[in-house]
Amino acid sequence: MSSLNLDLDSFAINPQYRFQWEAAQQCHVLLFPEGLVKLSDSAAEILRLCQQPTTLATLLSALEKMFPGVEGLEDDVREFLSDAREQEWITSA
Repeated sequence: MSSLNLDLDSFAINPQYRFQWEAAQQCHVLLFPEGLVKLSDSAAEILRLCQQPTTLATLLSALEKMFPGVEGLEDDVREFLSDAREQEWITSA
């Protein structure tokens, strides 16, 4: 598991993965040497914002502007990022 602290560290998509739209799958994916991960629309939007180094505060601010008034947004983003960290989709930047 990564030592990435989501509250303190900047992070970005792990360079071993490539984030892209996959026309054949009709969704965004993370490509890696052993295969691909199909992403939900919300996961794709979060990872789109992680293509460049970012912080949790910056990411949440951007998402709150894009989706104003969404209840539980911060909790959902934290949960996704924790999973992404465990899967090593994101790393310290």
